[in-house]
Amino acid sequence: MVIGAVALLVIGPEKLPRVARTVGTLLGKAQRYVADVKAEVNRSIELEELKKMKDTVETAARDVESSIRSGASDLERQLSEAAAGANAQMGLSEPPEYPPVYPEYRHPRKKWRIKQGTTPGWYKARNGIRTKALSGAARVARYRPQKFN
Repeated sequence: MVIGAVALLVIGPEKLPRVARTVGTLLGKAQRYVADVKAEVNRSIELEELKKMKDTVETAARDVESSIRSGASDLERQLSEAAAGANAQMGLSEPPEYPPVYPEYRHPRKKWRIKQGTTPGWYKARNGIRTKALSGAARVARYRPQKFN
């Protein structure tokens, strides 16, 4: 209130509205600048937190991967020892080799004409939607008016 009264006396009543608008726009720009700086600081803080979370997740993933690898190597070693023991009992020096077995080829039997329309046939029949395409000549012949003799 006091500042407004002093400004009225110093600046004068003619120039006071223009000065007030200028001061208002400058204060608005200052507030936007402060808000932008705050947003940038918050983004940088969130980015640092995300980097920390990423590092913790990566270390946890590495730990899980190493434990799975060690478990798989232990299992593989146990299986090879069991296979060697079974071969020793059977009197074999090396495990027998079997030829690779491939699945028999089957044609995919694609029914692309059926898959073309997603609308069921019963719905098309009930609502009178045509299900077969006619050539132009066949359409003219079908819908040509019949002559009565």
